[in-house]
Parts: sequence; structure tokens; C-alpha cells
Amino acid sequence: MNRRIALSVLALVTVLLALAVLPLGRLLDQREQTSFRDSAEATGRTLASSAEENLSDHKSAAPTLRLLAATQSDGDCATVYDGTGRVLFRTSCDSAQGATAQDLVRAAVADAQAHTHQGDGLMTVATPIGDADEPVGAAVLTRSLDPLHDRIAAVQGWLAAIAVGGLLAGALLSVALARWVGRPLHEVDRAAQRLGDGHLEVRAPVRAGPPEVRRLAATFNTMAARTEALVHGHRTVIADVSHQLRTPLAALRLRLDLLGGEADAGTAQELAGAQEEIARLSRLVDGLLAVARAESAVPRPTPVRVADLVAERVDAWEPVASERRVTLTADSPDGPDGPADLLAFLGPGDLEQVLDNLIANAVDAAREGGRVRVRARPAGATVQLVVTDDGPGMSPDARAAAFRRFGNPHAKGSGLGLAIVHRLVTANGGTARLQETPGGGLTVTLELPAPPRRVAQVSRAPQPGTRRTDP
Repeated sequence: MNRRIALSVLALVTVLLALAVLPLGRLLDQREQTSFRDSAEATGRTLASSAEENLSDHKSAAPTLRLLAATQSDGDCATVYDGTGRVLFRTSCDSAQGATAQDLVRAAVADAQAHTHQGDGLMTVATPIGDADEPVGAAVLTRSLDPLHDRIAAVQGWLAAIAVGGLLAGALLSVALARWVGRPLHEVDRAAQRLGDGHLEVRAPVRAGPPEVRRLAATFNTMAARTEALVHGHRTVIADVSHQLRTPLAALRLRLDLLGGEADAGTAQELAGAQEEIARLSRLVDGLLAVARAESAVPRPTPVRVADLVAERVDAWEPVASERRVTLTADSPDGPDGPADLLAFLGPGDLEQVLDNLIANAVDAAREGGRVRVRARPAGATVQLVVTDDGPGMSPDARAAAFRRFGNPHAKGSGLGLAIVHRLVTANGGTARLQETPGGGLTVTLELPAPPRRVAQVSRAPQPGTRRTDP
């Protein structure tokens, strides 16, 4: 953002300078040229006026000669012609003579007006001598264009220096403005990232930047404070519930055990049923606490090798599946950039808990001689984890309610395993969905976020002292 702000301001300054400096430079060039021509024409009129006293009034030529000498000392050349084009007086330099001068003389005498020609590094001015009706000759003055070019170059140099100075000032201003606006936003962004990583105490500075950014920082701080209060309150409730519910349930279970030992057969049977309900209630409380802990936890994602964890959890659950005569399999690694190198970006321990819940549910649901399959594969910018069983499956209503903590009448046991999975996956930025397995059963599909490219490259790099070989 800082770069965009700086480039936008600099582009605006550049456009304004271009709109101001270029027309001003052109105007000053024209002004210098006009001034230079007017100066040459004024000198030519002075010379023509002096020559008229000699030609028309037959006065002495001394003033004209002195004026010619002064003109030459100023670096100009001049020649006085009569009406027939004959040279009467001239300076020692001959640039005021030649075909161009003769043409200008004839034109000046013919229409009694001054004529100017610019070329070959000279400006030539022919001024008629005498009355406007009957000129008696013409005075020709030539002046080098070098002073004009020098003045134009000086003007352009000053304008260029002003433009460069303006660009430098605009660049400094744009950088300062970008930092003034961008630095507080970066602080808010960093605070938001840290808050998302679980640092609930983080706050953004509110004393820098424009008023809008300060208001944004203040609003963020209010949100962070409320989030911190809610999370801490939630954790406190969890701790209280953990102590307040488990102890009475254990005491009640013990009392029922004591009563069962002294009761008759009918009463003992009823007490055994009560014990089963208390055990079910204990499992429900444990499940609710697990869901609450999952909801209160703020994950701090790290790269996780999906294939390694899948293989590890499948090995751990293999004895349970074999005891129930269920085949539990996992996809084998396919080599570099395949499932063997798949990385997910999850909180520590989250994928293990997700796999344990899914495999446990699938093994419980699978029929004897059935099969549970776990596979991972890349899916664009995510990692797809699929757990499939061939059990009785779930009805559409049961699938719709499976991720709820409460109000799932189709659940067996506590019915919170899928709710915990859904919470852990969505808390890390992923998605979870349930589908019917073709031929019968349930398929759970998880879309897990992949780590950023830079983190993934570091995580895939071989560890020091090891050598990686491609299959």
C-alpha cells in the first residue's frame, strides 16, 4: 500500500509539473525570441534614422559611421544601402551583405516595411530609410543567434532544475505521506495477525496516522478486548463445569454401587440401568467438555505432514479395527509433491484428534468384514482428506445435524465426535462435509488449508545431515 500511495502522489506531482513547466518553457522561449527580434529591429530603426539624415537631409555621415562602429563593437554587422541596392556605409564584417541581404533590401524598399530573416545562426533585419511613401534605401543589421540560444538554454535549465526539485520534493512528500498512512495500518494488520494467532492481549497503537486509521485502531482494540473477555470467560466456565459436573457424577455413581450391593435382584437390575445412564451422562459431559475446549482454543497453525500423520493414526487404530474384523487402509505415498509431501496448515495436535475421531466413528459404523479407507490428496490450494466406510451410513437429516453440538436425535453415544471434527477443521480455516458412500456407508471429506508458499518451501526442505531421495 505504501508503494501505491507514493507512486500515486508522485504521478500526480509529475503530471502537474508537466502541465505547468512545459507550457511555461514554451512561453518563455517565445518571449525570448520576440525580445531578441524586437531588440534587433530597434537597433535597425536607429541605424535607419541616422542614415536618413545623411541621405534625405544631406547632413554629415559622421553620426552614421559612429553608430556603425558602436554596432560592430556590440558584435553585430550592419550595411546601409541606397534605393538601388548600392552599398553606402558598412562595418568591416560582411555578414550583412549577400543575396539574402539584397533580397531583404528590395522587399523593404518596395513595401516600406521592415523584413526579418532567421537562418544560418544569424538574424537579419532590413529596415527602410526615409518616408513611408518613398524609401531612399535600407539599413541591414545581422546579429548572431548564439545569445538567444544561450538565454533559452539558461531558461530551460532553470525550468529543468525547478522540475527536478519539484519531483524530489514530491517524492519525499509521497514517501512521508505513504508512511504516515501506511505505518498505522501495518501496525493494525500485525496486531490482527497476532490476535488471530492467539495473543489475545495484543492491541494496536491509536496515536498515529489519519483520523480514520486511528478510529480503525480504536475499534480493533475494542473488538480485541471483548474477544479476550469472552474467551477468558468461556475458559473459566469450562473449568468450573469440569469440576462441578464430574465430582457429583462420580459421587452418584459410587452411591449407586453401594446401593446395588445391598439391594434385591429387581432393585439391583434397576440400579444397573441407572449406572448405564450415569455412564452415558459422563460420556456426554466429557464430549461436551471436549467440544468446549475445541471451541475455546485458538489454533496457531504450523505445517503438518498429512501422509505421516495418516499412516501413524492408521497404525494406532489397526488393532482395534482387526479386533472388530474391519479392514483399515490408508493411501500409500506417491512421491514428491504427491501425498507423501502434502502439507496442511493446522494447529498442533488438531489433525491427530480429527483423524482419531473420524477413524473411531468409521470403525464403529463399519459392519463385520467391512472396510475403512483414509486417503489424502492435493486439491488446488487445499489438502483434501477423505475417510470412507461401508457401514449403514446416515440419512440426509442425520447428516445435516451431525455437526451440531446439541439437538442431534440421530447420534449414537454422545454424538459429539463429528461436532469436534467440524470445530477443529473450521477453526483452522477448512471445511467439512458428509456424503453418502456409493454402495452404502458414509464419506467424510475435509478441505484443509495448505501453508503459505514460503512456509511450505521451508517445511519441505531436507533437514541438515539427511539426504532425500526421490522414488
